[in-house]
Amino acid sequence: MRPTTVLEDATVPRSKIPAMIKALDEIAAKYKLLIGTFGHAGDGNLHPTILTDRRDTHEFERVEQAVDEIFEVALSLGGTLSGEHGIGMAKSKWLAKETSRGTILYSRRLKKALDPKSILNPGKILGEE
Repeated sequence: MRPTTVLEDATVPRSKIPAMIKALDEIAAKYKLLIGTFGHAGDGNLHPTILTDRRDTHEFERVEQAVDEIFEVALSLGGTLSGEHGIGMAKSKWLAKETSRGTILYSRRLKKALDPKSILNPGKILGEE
């Protein structure tokens, strides 16, 4: 249907799945995007999948705004940024919203203790110190 898919991994408590599905429908309408969602209802792990065309810069800006809103809603419903696929580079900007700045600083100190030469994924997820 579209040449590019943007697959996300937002998890909410099972009791919040209906609210998250409703929010995804509203986000799709707001940003004029096609979002299909599948996942694992047993643990609330949803995979909103945005069908788009990365070459269309205006559309892709809307995709990025929609993704931001998807994570805002998931976190507001007591959810998490990832149920199974990890945080990765794309979601690292959201990490402080899910945890805290203190948690990130603690993780950096722990990484420095275990990897003093910063040879394991330098600059990834936790960023540079």
